[in-house]
Amino acid sequence: MTTPFAGSAFDALRLDAVSDQEALRQAYELPGAAALRKQMTELTDETRRLIGCASLVLIASADAEGNCDVSPRGGPAGFVAVLDERTVAIPDATGNKRLDTLQNVIETGRAGLLFVIPGRTTTLRVNGRACVSTRPELLSQLTPVGKPPASALVIGIEEVYPHCPKSLLRSAAWKPDQWLPKDAQPTSAEVTLAQLRMPGLTIADIEQVEADSLKYRYE
Repeated sequence: MTTPFAGSAFDALRLDAVSDQEALRQAYELPGAAALRKQMTELTDETRRLIGCASLVLIASADAEGNCDVSPRGGPAGFVAVLDERTVAIPDATGNKRLDTLQNVIETGRAGLLFVIPGRTTTLRVNGRACVSTRPELLSQLTPVGKPPASALVIGIEEVYPHCPKSLLRSAAWKPDQWLPKDAQPTSAEVTLAQLRMPGLTIADIEQVEADSLKYRYE
């Protein structure tokens, strides 16, 4: 997509961007009563079941300066533990060890979650207080990959509500006949090679690293 802007499109568009909540609200109708009423402060039996079916959760966080991050976590269905009606715990499986999410949570004590169930359009949003725990008696309960994690992200629920399914319906995320062909996008190795910009590094090198990472992903 090309734009007619000189320089950064963001810098050009921010000049007349919406500047306050009142102006923003004028561009939309008011939310319906159900959209407001469905927000709760604790889990119901039904939302517990949704979490138990989710094999993917997206975690939103920000550091003390407001720099934002969204990171996925995955595992077998039910890998996120419900400790009580206002607390969930997400085991931190081995990843790239950047610890962006965990460091943000330590700085601000806040996080937001979006639970996703493959093949279903229902998602669940959870927002609230957050902390990182290494308490052994907690970690010993969180073994979806066969061993305790190094830490767990614990969320103290302040808001929980099911999210409108329209975005997943519009995206056709679960309809293979509408997916793009594999060659329509760059491979993971191609993207990584362009990001690293390291002379002498090849796609084959990165593909081998990726293969080894997947082979030993639970170590």
